[in-house]
Amino acid sequence: MRITSCLRVVVAAAATLAVGAGALPAAASSPAGPLTRYYDQDVRWHDCALGPDDTIGRELDAAGARCADLTVPLDYSDPGGRTITVAISRLRATDPAHRVGAMLLNNGGPGGPSLEMPPRMAKFMGKAAGKFDLIGMDPRFVGRSTPLDCGWDVGSTVFSAGRDRTGFERSIARGRDLAERCRRTNADVLPYVTTRNTARDMDVVRAALGEKRISYFGYSYGSYLGEVFTELFPGRTDRMVFDGVIDPARYSQALLEDSTAANERALRDWAVWASARHGTYGLGRTPKAVLASVDRIEEAAAEKPLRVGRFRLDEHFLPIVFFGGLGSDLDAARADLATAARTLARAADRERVKPSRWLTEMLTAMTTKAGSHQGSAQAAILCGDVATRRGTESYWRAIQADRGRAPFASPLTHNITACEFWDRPVEAPTVVDNDVPALLVNATGDTRTTYSGARQVRERWTRSRLVTVPGANQHGVYGDYGNACVDGRVNAYLATGKLPARDLTCDAK
Repeated sequence: MRITSCLRVVVAAAATLAVGAGALPAAASSPAGPLTRYYDQDVRWHDCALGPDDTIGRELDAAGARCADLTVPLDYSDPGGRTITVAISRLRATDPAHRVGAMLLNNGGPGGPSLEMPPRMAKFMGKAAGKFDLIGMDPRFVGRSTPLDCGWDVGSTVFSAGRDRTGFERSIARGRDLAERCRRTNADVLPYVTTRNTARDMDVVRAALGEKRISYFGYSYGSYLGEVFTELFPGRTDRMVFDGVIDPARYSQALLEDSTAANERALRDWAVWASARHGTYGLGRTPKAVLASVDRIEEAAAEKPLRVGRFRLDEHFLPIVFFGGLGSDLDAARADLATAARTLARAADRERVKPSRWLTEMLTAMTTKAGSHQGSAQAAILCGDVATRRGTESYWRAIQADRGRAPFASPLTHNITACEFWDRPVEAPTVVDNDVPALLVNATGDTRTTYSGARQVRERWTRSRLVTVPGANQHGVYGDYGNACVDGRVNAYLATGKLPARDLTCDAK
């Protein structure tokens, strides 16, 4: 996956900005009172593998990491009440003489597990990794932390409205059903499955590790989590990197709406790539023909769900396959999507087909009970943060208004979600109005966290710096994209704590 390098970097003069300057507020120490027992708890490290089939645990153990479970209050306004656990992992600094401190890692989501991140990030960071204790953390109710599962028969809270009003009505029914299942099975915890509470858990982790400040690296949703943390706990951060930046002012239950145009462009770009490889994938010799193949597959799924191995794929979930494949413009990712599209085209012709490993993993997580845990957590976090009653017709109007410009993306990115039927959050969303020095990374064609969001954060956080990758349809650039320019700039910042004097540009190819 790491095949491109930076051909050109726009770098200004050598002046840099120091990060984390200034006195640490007294509040950054462990608080007195009922929360003291959480902040001062002993961290009991143990092997990460939970058994012989625990691949993640064995990989962490092989890398030299250790794991622990910290106790946190379910409700921070009632610290003497019910408690839950948060799972963390640690890969210790290998250069203790130059140790900076702990760096907390988040892989995105909402609801993405992050316990397994330290070994992978250590490879990306190179020598800079030796200065940090790398801390993976499964957010509350995610992964190995105290679990949440609403008992869904699917794993995705995101789905397409389909091609007509009938499909949209089914979307309304599905969203209402998913919300009701969560309310019926987990009403006692849902109000506390929020980003604000995860940020509070992060501060418990910080204190339990004995750190006055923590560094932080967050991908995608992880950028929003990091932004919220800086607002709730000012002065407690050191080196901060956000890759795929969410504008907190636009964080809502309709989080994907901003990505409509980006996904439509990415689909056209992929069609150009696939048409040049018609001999391999048979999807069409021109971009127009490839797009016609995609439309034919969608039409067939709307007529009757496609049989793909043991799966049934209808018009509501089929677009998510393409949406998932458009998160990267690397050849390997485009090939995975093209292979899946070829399989789906045959299924549209009602042939018996066997899905690839990539497609099998996606369909398992998306359309079966196997994905219920992560899907439930994702919905609970987003809806617990920002659920509002917009009215069902508002979603249909948004779909129809954009369908002409974005026939593929609009029914998915504007569609109704379970949040429309969720109970109102117990806390208002965090207003992030500070100015924190951080390194921001974003591709201009990012299909999830759009470039405009990164620009907005950069304008408000005047002490931050933005690394732009123009022309790339890539969500999450550092490490995974293989861009030596981006990786080098991030690692230089992490190693020195100094931001570039100006914003930078790293060519995609």
